[in-house]
Amino acid sequence: MNKVIVLTGAGGVLCSTLAIALAEQGHKIAVLDLRKAAADNVANEIKAYGGTALGIMANVLEKDSLEAAKKIINDTYGKIDILVNGAGGNHPLGTTSNPFLETEDLLNKTEGFKTFFDLDPKGIEFTFNLNFLGTLIPTQVFATDMVGRDDCSVLNISSMNAFTPLTKIPAYSGAKAAVSNFTQWLAVHFSKVGIRVNSLAPGFFLTDQNRTLLTHADGSLTQRGQQIIDQTPMQRYGNPEDLIGPTLWLCGEGAKFVTGVVVPIDGGFSAYSGV
Repeated sequence: MNKVIVLTGAGGVLCSTLAIALAEQGHKIAVLDLRKAAADNVANEIKAYGGTALGIMANVLEKDSLEAAKKIINDTYGKIDILVNGAGGNHPLGTTSNPFLETEDLLNKTEGFKTFFDLDPKGIEFTFNLNFLGTLIPTQVFATDMVGRDDCSVLNISSMNAFTPLTKIPAYSGAKAAVSNFTQWLAVHFSKVGIRVNSLAPGFFLTDQNRTLLTHADGSLTQRGQQIIDQTPMQRYGNPEDLIGPTLWLCGEGAKFVTGVVVPIDGGFSAYSGV
């Protein structure tokens, strides 16, 4: 049975791949992104292959924006069956310059250098809002269509750093941990009205947000990029296509008794102790 599926943050590399894959299964796709052009590009790619898609501008932190998007979707396709909460990201103001605090760091006056004590609450607030509230608010809006209906679900996007926090990014690590916790909470909360709630926890995938952090312009690895590969048993970064199989499973009929799980897709990163 074809579903109506909404994906937020779907103009980005990872969720656009999921949108296209879900469309190839015959589902009707609503591609939501803060950038209308990016949403339209993905929707047009789906339609070029004979799929069914809408590109819609929506801000996951503004309920009115999401309600307007929902009206377009309902008027065009009907009730929503599945929501993929893909919007998220980090902010440099919530990121330390070094992985460890050294005493001499407190004397470093270089412009832009940040220790833990220099982190800007505004950057941390932005990161928490985008990742956590940007998951909660769309669920409040779109899951109203799912209550009491069959085969409806919510799929959140957490991160493997929700299991073990990464150095330098306390705000992002904490925000994704909140998404994982919320996934479990919501799975229990929605269990009596037929809505399953699960989450993917991607490891390291090269995206527009982290490419310059992990690779040099010539494609070689930065020091941090090499550390990641050394800690990943499968010895590579993830490809966007690696998320497709778990997404189709969690959104499909084969996972009818699966709810409240957070699935790592990280090449073994979260399982490896380093020894």
